[in-house]
Amino acid sequence: MPLPFLSRRPTVPAKDGASWPHVVILGGGFAGAHAVAALRDARVRVTLIDRNVYKTFQPLLYQVATAGLNPGDVTMFLRGLSLKVPNMRYRQGEVEGVDPARKVVRLNEGQKGQQEIGYDYLIVANGATTTYFGTPGAEEHAMPMYTRSQALAIRDRIFSELERSSREAGHSHDKLHVCIVGGGPTGVEIAGALADFRMQELDILYPEMDPGTLQVTVLQRGDELLKEFSTKYRQYAADELRDRGVVLELGRGVKEVGYDHVVLDDGSVLESDITIWAAGVAIPSSVAEWGLPQDKRGRLSVDDYLQVKGFPGVYAAGDIAGQDEPLPQLAQPAIQTGEAAARNIAAEVAGTARKPFRYTNLGTMATIGRHAAIAEIPVLGGLSGSVGWAAWLGVHIMKMIGHRNQRAVAMNLVSLYGGTRATHQPNPVVGEVDSLRAARVFEQQAPRRLFGRGARATAPGSAGSRSTDA
Repeated sequence: MPLPFLSRRPTVPAKDGASWPHVVILGGGFAGAHAVAALRDARVRVTLIDRNVYKTFQPLLYQVATAGLNPGDVTMFLRGLSLKVPNMRYRQGEVEGVDPARKVVRLNEGQKGQQEIGYDYLIVANGATTTYFGTPGAEEHAMPMYTRSQALAIRDRIFSELERSSREAGHSHDKLHVCIVGGGPTGVEIAGALADFRMQELDILYPEMDPGTLQVTVLQRGDELLKEFSTKYRQYAADELRDRGVVLELGRGVKEVGYDHVVLDDGSVLESDITIWAAGVAIPSSVAEWGLPQDKRGRLSVDDYLQVKGFPGVYAAGDIAGQDEPLPQLAQPAIQTGEAAARNIAAEVAGTARKPFRYTNLGTMATIGRHAAIAEIPVLGGLSGSVGWAAWLGVHIMKMIGHRNQRAVAMNLVSLYGGTRATHQPNPVVGEVDSLRAARVFEQQAPRRLFGRGARATAPGSAGSRSTDA
């Protein structure tokens, strides 16, 4: 008799598993991974498809982008889900289409070319992607932060530019400007992390540079930050960022992005050596080719059971699911819709009644910086400051999949934010810092630059060139 806690679940399905209905899940994010877990005891075969072999814990990606966490701290190998879900198999590939009439998914697996995978039930949970709202120059020059690789690109760019700037500190005094487009949780969190880095570590790591060399600006089209929160906490977040030296440009949208600048909707130009795009996401345009109904935002239209309207057996969960009353594109709605879609499939297979999906609001959280966070939780009310930060830390650690990830994040964040300025040992998690390449690109872009030594570009709307060493 197996002893509790000392034995593992079987790692292969039961002998009759080959005849079980086949559930295909597109996307290994919050919705997809939690859908897999919810099917662990159902008599179905599960195939999880994703282009990446790992699941990313996106709420902490900003810590990767600002060198606070290792990228492995916020990712989990998707095949590891089979420990608790022995009826799951993983396939890596790019989903190129869905044919609901034939019940097949078209998958590009590289050297094999396009393959077709049949299904009995389908959960579409492949999420959203970055949208630039048609802003000229944004796709070319702005840096999104929606995936692990994008966060790493931002981190490496920041430190490459810091190294490049440090060599010019003695004769140029050119500031390194980071502009963050978007005043939602992602924009606020990365701005706060960069401000903390400047306050706590920059002068130690780069003593040849003035800490004021690093300038952080948040650009928000609306008049307030963090529209998901109440007015009280929106103001708290703005005050905390300003106290940390972050410049807030509220009520000012971006209409163009250049190599070292952004043009605002009133025609004014701001210096921006690194433009981080945190302004929003959209459903991939390819979904429109699948023949499934979409709402005005491009999400798949679903009924009360999260089944795509008019397509029995096809469910949608996470950011791509469009209910009549849309849910915010956050982790908790994705988790709950993924689990609910899976439970309704399990009910169909078992011949029992499905249950309509009802979202439970567990609250909203955002961190502004060192010992400063906000949380609005039903019943408990609002939290801010160190208490809010402790609650934010605890919740994010508990929500991670995988004990190794939980331990690593807890230890690294406590090390990063614990102690005082006198006792904290700066040790950013850096990677490919290529400041020599950054310097070459800086010089090559001179005809397109408006700022810094050697800039020769003409400012938008002006008659002459705008070149400055300041």
